Amino acid sequence: MVSNFPLSFIKNKQSGFTLIEVIVGIVVLSISLALVMNLIVPAEQQSVDQVHQIKAAELGQGMLDEILGRAFDEQSDMVGSIWRCDEEGRTDCTDADDLGAEVGENSRAVFNDVDDYNDYSSLDNSTDNDLDDGYNSFEVDVDVQYDGITLGLSDIRLAKRITVTVTTPLKTKVTFAGYKSNF
Repeated sequence: MVSNFPLSFIKNKQSGFTLIEVIVGIVVLSISLALVMNLIVPAEQQSVDQVHQIKAAELGQGMLDEILGRAFDEQSDMVGSIWRCDEEGRTDCTDADDLGAEVGENSRAVFNDVDDYNDYSSLDNSTDNDLDDGYNSFEVDVDVQYDGITLGLSDIRLAKRITVTVTTPLKTKVTFAGYKSNF
């Protein structure tokens, strides 16, 4: 049965949000998301930094092992006999002011003694190739100094301290140190 009431008497009920309610809702949602993000982002960075530190450990230990495998000094006997630089009747070891690569030693492939790595900074691997993409933002820095006294030796020039510092993409510095002695 069809009603004979005019349409003007039918009251339309509209439902929904007013503009003010929508704006208040957006503001509340934005504030809550900002608070949640402040909790999540630091936890995520700590998680990533742990992975970076593991990679830094791999790089640093590899570099330190490579350096320790070299001769003590340019003036050391490179063929494995029993004499050392600075011994009586032998050539003096490199002066502390001259630690670093000698003329013509312009890549790690030709470094033959520990102090060639002094002030070395690179993003290359042990074969002078670029690092894997996973290591693009890592930096490796090497410092070599005489430091025999710290080890209780009678002369500072009887040992060299090698310090390898790896800086991760989040600027965390991971440092490794080792000693090469003149024995």
